[in-house]
Amino acid sequence: MEDHDTGAGASAVGMSGASPTQPASPQQARFSRHAGAHQRHAGPKHDGPRQTGASQADQHGDQPKGKTRKRRKRKRGRKVFARDENGAVPPAGTIASQPQSPPLQAERRPPLQSPPRPPQQELPVFAALDLGTNNCRLLVAVPGRHGQFRVIDAFSRIVRLGEGLTASGRLGQAAMDRAVEALKVCGEKLRNRKIRKARLIATEACRSAANGVAFLDRVEREAGLKLEIIDRQTEARLAVSGCGSLVERDTQGVVLFDIGGGSSEIALIDLTGRRSPRLANHIVSWTSLPVGVVSLAERFGGRTVTRETFAAMVDDVAARLKAFDGRDRLAHVLASPNFHLLGTSGTVTTLAGVHLDLERYDRRRVDGLWMDRDSVDRMIERLIGWDFQQRCANPCIGADRADLVLAGCAILEAIRGVWPSERLRVADRGLREGILSELMADDGVWRDGGRR
Repeated sequence: MEDHDTGAGASAVGMSGASPTQPASPQQARFSRHAGAHQRHAGPKHDGPRQTGASQADQHGDQPKGKTRKRRKRKRGRKVFARDENGAVPPAGTIASQPQSPPLQAERRPPLQSPPRPPQQELPVFAALDLGTNNCRLLVAVPGRHGQFRVIDAFSRIVRLGEGLTASGRLGQAAMDRAVEALKVCGEKLRNRKIRKARLIATEACRSAANGVAFLDRVEREAGLKLEIIDRQTEARLAVSGCGSLVERDTQGVVLFDIGGGSSEIALIDLTGRRSPRLANHIVSWTSLPVGVVSLAERFGGRTVTRETFAAMVDDVAARLKAFDGRDRLAHVLASPNFHLLGTSGTVTTLAGVHLDLERYDRRRVDGLWMDRDSVDRMIERLIGWDFQQRCANPCIGADRADLVLAGCAILEAIRGVWPSERLRVADRGLREGILSELMADDGVWRDGGRR
């Protein structure tokens, strides 16, 4: 809140305390003019000594009757302008030869000050952590406008917790060590802030590993964080909640998919009826495939991927989707131009970065990007044609994803085979954003049209 014109209300400050029996000085006349007439622009100044009202009236040839009328007006406190030889009144803003009413005695007091500002209410802070098969991610945010929030801290690191899990059924020692070190960083960030509510989740790697629960006990001891293992349905719902703002009002149907490291969540969203503020309320069917980029790449190989290998990966995922009983729940909108796919994962964001030829990955340009069918086809074909070193050299892929990106493309191709669409929207958001949205909504921070 800004301070406007401090002291402006003390209009008498600086006025002279001259006696009413004495002629006013030019400075007094100027202050009297501002206090009585409130004129904005001063007229020309008069040179030489100032005259009394009577003498100036005689000089201009006014009759005694006129002088009496002027005296009556002075008694009523009205201002009288001297007339020129033709009887005209000077323009407004011109200072008369003498103010016809004596200046008021000024009360000297300090300038008015604006009231002290009320203390700004501290916004509540919320946090969301997602420990997946491939990544460890943290978001810390405060609520903004209705349904939105502002990120004030973030952390992301590729830890590959699920490395070797497909073959052994257990989390490896090196993978757990990497994850614990990343979680220690997250713990420090959380302890340095006053967090109102937080939700810390673990997904497929801890869900399916024989030693997943024991690993989370170690995390609590060493990093001071207590994580919960969520089920696949919750994971699918949170992914949908995180992408609500990317589904436009005229949309009739969406297939949202989240290609993870150890599993892939797919949700069918029907928006042909009355729309709810929460997108997750419109899920009509969902599935979680126990296959992701890490597990698929480990089974088929990720460094050297031939066209035959790629086709075999697509067929493997397609067979899993064929067993999904609810896959036809959006058959009535598949042909509509208001139906589209919505992908939230490293696979689709990587494709978008390659599509835009970015010299460095830029989330602002990728999140919310639309890609048509032909653009997706070209990008997948391009990646299949690159060898491992070429994939490493691309700034939007890099060495960390070079052996995983084609497995993700195979999952995407299988999804597109079941739900063909002319448009794909890219989301660089997901579980963490869904957690934050639900935490803030449940806490009521957007109630009454703003912040609580």
